[in-house]
Amino acid sequence: MKDLKLKILLLLSFLILTGCMNEKVTIAAFNLSFDRATFEQLQDEMATSQEEQDVLVAAYVEDKDGMSDENKAKAEKVIQIRNVAAIIQQNRPDILMMGEFNNEGYGQDLSALHGFQDNYLSIGQSLNSIDGGDVLEPISYPIIESFSTNTGLNSGLDLDNNGNAGQLPGDASGFGFYHGQYAFAVMSKFGIRKNKVRTFQAFKWKDLPTASIPTITNCDDENNPIPEGLACGDNWYTDAEWEQVRLSSKNHVDLPIVIRTPYGKEIVHLLLSHPTPPVFDTVTQNNKLRNRDEIQFWIDYINGEKFIYDDSGKKGGLKKNAHFVVMGDLNADPEAGDGVRETIAGLLEHPRVNQSATVGEFVPTSAGALEEAVDAPFPERVTSTFGLRVDYAFPSSMLKVEDSGVYWPASDEPGRLLMNDDRVGRFGNGKDISSDHRMVWYTLELY
Repeated sequence: MKDLKLKILLLLSFLILTGCMNEKVTIAAFNLSFDRATFEQLQDEMATSQEEQDVLVAAYVEDKDGMSDENKAKAEKVIQIRNVAAIIQQNRPDILMMGEFNNEGYGQDLSALHGFQDNYLSIGQSLNSIDGGDVLEPISYPIIESFSTNTGLNSGLDLDNNGNAGQLPGDASGFGFYHGQYAFAVMSKFGIRKNKVRTFQAFKWKDLPTASIPTITNCDDENNPIPEGLACGDNWYTDAEWEQVRLSSKNHVDLPIVIRTPYGKEIVHLLLSHPTPPVFDTVTQNNKLRNRDEIQFWIDYINGEKFIYDDSGKKGGLKKNAHFVVMGDLNADPEAGDGVRETIAGLLEHPRVNQSATVGEFVPTSAGALEEAVDAPFPERVTSTFGLRVDYAFPSSMLKVEDSGVYWPASDEPGRLLMNDDRVGRFGNGKDISSDHRMVWYTLELY
């Protein structure tokens, strides 16, 4: 009898251990569009219990025009968060990078993230949006991480040249009305190698060898006059400012994830960033150049360039044999848009990148994008409601891709109400209903 019990215990132990092994991993990047007027607003929405949510949503469905402005606005945000949670539950990534998930500026207050897990992801949502029904399986992420950000971090300088230093958002190190707006976070089923995390929040723009100081190039635009004291061709920043301006509009992060496989532990470096959009420039190409260089940073990092330094002072880029995944809303399309296409193309076609995932048979696509983005060069690859491919989660060359996709249901597919529903908000799409970006995912084989 003792021998039988021992055998059972050994078998259970084996099953438990092998259950933790992973031969396949699904990774995803998703700009959630959870940017709010304050971090406290997001905290409040995420702390709203299921019962409170149900009351708000029911009132919205029955008579949204009869609700108070405050309750109506909150109900719409709850619907948005629920629908984003439904997208996550439907696709079930093991590792998820989330763009535009605000924090308190330093990534230390995880209350909103825990609220998202407890009150939304841990509760089955519906592909039918406010119609409900067909409840999805909840999903749980034991590892939650947020990061310090340059958005809304006051530089104390006059970076927008309006004559007043230290005013937000124009003088922030990254555009934001408060510190922590537009931050990003990660949820994972796998642990983080904490002592090997590298951040590059303070890396100076000037220290990128290919960088050039923005100059005034839009010289005869009556809608965008040149600031007083400056002239066509002048440098936008003073020499003293250029010495201090940071490259990253949010942060650049190398986050090593530890994945147990049947063949041993694998370390996969998540290379996380959310470069500034290459638009909204007035008399310079500041944003366009910064977007280009935020992407160039990863090319140099993957190359292992020695000029790179992290926030702890450690120098050098990624090791040559390291597995990695480049993740985030990079705000650049290699075929269209306002960004420097050569730079994003250079990253997608880098020799250390799995090009089947970026330009080959496993480029993520969707039927919904093919239906909506008819004017794009490759409409099936589009990841945003504004018709561009800007969201990425592609692996390095030594990681094998089994499958990939953009989650964007076509008009006749389940889940379409998560993308388009005229009953919600002003427009019934984009940030009203879930996000103006789509989740991009890959399933990788680990060997």
